[in-house]
Amino acid sequence: MLTDLLNNKLLLGLIVVVGVPVVICGYILLVEAILKRLRPATGIRIRPWLWILPAIAFVTIFLVYPAIATVWRSLFDRRGDNFVGLDNYGWFFGSSDNLVAIRNNILWAILLPLLVVGIGLLVAVFAEKVRYEVAVRSIIFLPMAISAVAAGVIWRLMYDIDPRVGTLNAVVTATGGDPVAFLSTEPWNNVYLIIVGMWMMTGLAVVVLVSGLKGVPLELLEAARLDGANEWRVFWSVIYPLLRPTIAVVTTTVLIFALKTFDVVFVMTNGNFGTEVMANKMYKELFSFTQEGRAATVATVLFLATVPLMVLQVRRFRQQEEQR
Repeated sequence: MLTDLLNNKLLLGLIVVVGVPVVICGYILLVEAILKRLRPATGIRIRPWLWILPAIAFVTIFLVYPAIATVWRSLFDRRGDNFVGLDNYGWFFGSSDNLVAIRNNILWAILLPLLVVGIGLLVAVFAEKVRYEVAVRSIIFLPMAISAVAAGVIWRLMYDIDPRVGTLNAVVTATGGDPVAFLSTEPWNNVYLIIVGMWMMTGLAVVVLVSGLKGVPLELLEAARLDGANEWRVFWSVIYPLLRPTIAVVTTTVLIFALKTFDVVFVMTNGNFGTEVMANKMYKELFSFTQEGRAATVATVLFLATVPLMVLQVRRFRQQEEQR
């Protein structure tokens, strides 16, 4: 049985490794064959569309269609048999548990970008002042290599109320204090979970912001210092305005992460003790309560909350490209 399974996996892997390049090459040859049969003017007009057709099909099948299907599914009952209209949305905004989830997502959306961008900016600026800049940035970036589930397990152990297990409570009790129930003390437990997200995302912010700092012309910094500006004034008058587009990109990225956060909450508290978030609520409705319509409703609300941020990100990217 195990041998058959391994053989099937090897066969599937071989098909993917060999089949994908064959399909790509076949599509290229097909496109070129079609273009040769057309008039030059017509070929010039349709050539870009033929090349982006696979990408459009991929996005339509795996992104557009599931999004539309989820919105449509939110208008039906538990099993999708009966059309209930907006009843699921009435349930969502009328349930106290869902309002708690919305509140927590807003808290994540406010605190996480502030902490990540603030600390990332400090590290990016001051890391250039030390001799071991590369080592410092590498250490801060290490949490990015850890999955969110692994990070949740690590910090759950660190927050454990038992001083023999929890690192933080070991420090608290060693200094004469009483153990603290970090994960069950409301509302601070939400802040402790956000700290985990900050620990994971700060490395990304540092890398992006350092790249932005490298693009600041040294001539401007030297001119500001020659004019008598101190380092604080140089930062706010020269560095920060030039870094503003980069900061906006990092903030938007972290904000999207905050709105769709799931792994950390699921692993550490599973939404208990007032830490529920919308993504975890969607998971429970679908897999714990088998409420497919309500789960689709939560997913739709979460999707609608992230769409404006994605649109803003695309607009800023286009503005940056135009400025270049």
